[in-house]
Amino acid sequence: MEMTPNEMAAWTSHQSTPVIFNKHEPYEVNASTIERIDLNPIKSSKGAVANKERILLLTPMRDASYFLQRYFELLTKLTYPHDLIDLGFLVSDTKDETMATLASELDRIQSNPDPNVPFRSVTIVEKDFGVMVFKSVEERHGFAAQAPRRKAMGKARNYLLSSTLKPDHSWVYWRDVDIAESPPSILEDFVAHDKDVLVPSKW
Repeated sequence: MEMTPNEMAAWTSHQSTPVIFNKHEPYEVNASTIERIDLNPIKSSKGAVANKERILLLTPMRDASYFLQRYFELLTKLTYPHDLIDLGFLVSDTKDETMATLASELDRIQSNPDPNVPFRSVTIVEKDFGVMVFKSVEERHGFAAQAPRRKAMGKARNYLLSSTLKPDHSWVYWRDVDIAESPPSILEDFVAHDKDVLVPSKW
């Protein structure tokens, strides 16, 4: 007696023809201001390559032209399929040739005839935060500079992520522009840990 009509039909289906009662008609939404995004099919797993999971690789930069040649040398050597990697860059408060060098390097890579070299897509975001530029390394890493530097870095990362993250991205990889060495398999190495967050450590 406590069964619903549907449950009763399922319970007695071997005895008689089941009857399913559906009291709800489909509800159709036509408002153009409403968008539905289903993230349930998007997964992150150890089998990222086999499952064709897309990675969003993000790099904020400022006055970075000196580092870009080496940066892209390492980037093009990544063994994770490039057609599954989207690149995102945020250029802010720059006084040197960062934008021109970045555009030149990206054009060279994305125009490469080898289909394994170009990445799936590239997005460049420009946003200045009015950050004071510290000329020396000592000034940049001194105690007085840390609060404004870290505040600007946090803003830059928020702007970059919100401008580039798409519903079909399974992973986000933050990469500094001044990295001098990294293994070509770094993305596969990270994915193999199958963790929500990984951070570098000196210890």
